[in-house]
Amino acid sequence: MKIKEIRGLGVDELRVKDKDLAQEFFNLKFQLHTGRLENSAKLSLLRKDIARVKTILREMKG
Repeated sequence: MKIKEIRGLGVDELRVKDKDLAQEFFNLKFQLHTGRLENSAKLSLLRKDIARVKTILREMKG
């Protein structure tokens, strides 16, 4: 997910996106521990997307 796409979202949309990404991250970690995850690089990319969303949320609040 690009930073421009994230900045184009509203606060409510960012909160929803944050929850969706967190749920997806949980699911991927679960797959990793059960041995069903094929591409472990997705975890790293997803973690970075979560950080981007949270950073933009903090910028909008302050």
